[in-house]
Amino acid sequence: MRSTNNTLGYHLVAFMVVAIWGSTFVFTKMLLQAGLSPAQIFTLRFIIAYVLLVLVPPKLGGDGGLNKRKWFADTWFDELLMVLLGLSGGSLYFLTENAAMLFTTATNTSLIVCSSPLFAMLLIAMFYRQSEPLSRQKVIGSLVACAGMAVVVLNGHFVLHLSPLGDLLAFGACLCWAVYSLLMKAVAGRYSTLFITRKVFFYGLLTIIPYYVIVSADRWIFTSSVFQFFNSSILLNLLFLGVVASMLCFILWNWVIRRLGAVVATNWVYFNPITTIIFAWWLLNEQITPWFLLGTLCILLGMYLCDRNSRKL
Repeated sequence: MRSTNNTLGYHLVAFMVVAIWGSTFVFTKMLLQAGLSPAQIFTLRFIIAYVLLVLVPPKLGGDGGLNKRKWFADTWFDELLMVLLGLSGGSLYFLTENAAMLFTTATNTSLIVCSSPLFAMLLIAMFYRQSEPLSRQKVIGSLVACAGMAVVVLNGHFVLHLSPLGDLLAFGACLCWAVYSLLMKAVAGRYSTLFITRKVFFYGLLTIIPYYVIVSADRWIFTSSVFQFFNSSILLNLLFLGVVASMLCFILWNWVIRRLGAVVATNWVYFNPITTIIFAWWLLNEQITPWFLLGTLCILLGMYLCDRNSRKL
């Protein structure tokens, strides 16, 4: 059984990660306006994160000896799991989420993608019936949190503009993150957090290559927009996305999954729209509505029920 103080610390870390991820829309939007494509932004931020992780000394990373770094998993099957982690939590997730924004509204995309904890819970319960049983309290907690997230995203305007292609892409991103959570549970206890995170970035970059080959508009990572990088604000945005939102946040998120469990940790994704709205209120003077407060309370209640249930197991 985890102590209450330790559990609270893990939740605070999860909140910090989700808060940072909720703020990245501003930085990504600025880079898009500078002429970079979604695929280029993803590739550049993952390159920055991967290079920095490679520079971490092997002993500090916990995945090798003092002078020897661990580059491959212990078995080919585990290495395949690392490939799937890079695909589901990296290239495929970011491409489907960004592409969805081209065909459907931001509200639809946020609502569908942020429902991933519900699907993660179902997947994990399907594959781990003994260690992660699908209890009534866990289901109720997840549904309450999901409903709260929907209230926050819709903000009193309960009208959805359906777009089959865009909504399908958003649902694809939702499933990608659910699969990422499932796969993390399979490897988290057997490999160090830094090793797993480094593999996620590497295979995320490797699996984005076919996109550049197929889509001619984004065939090259570095186009004429590379000259924009001499602009300090663009460079700072890329560094924030690569160092903080990618490297640091993925390390902390994978560590939190190891500590809290995949279901409880992933439920923090419900909090993502909340941090986005708070960030917009702080910087863009957008108003906080009663619907926002009601949805926030529902999310917190649902997360409490899920975490309370997990501590009893």
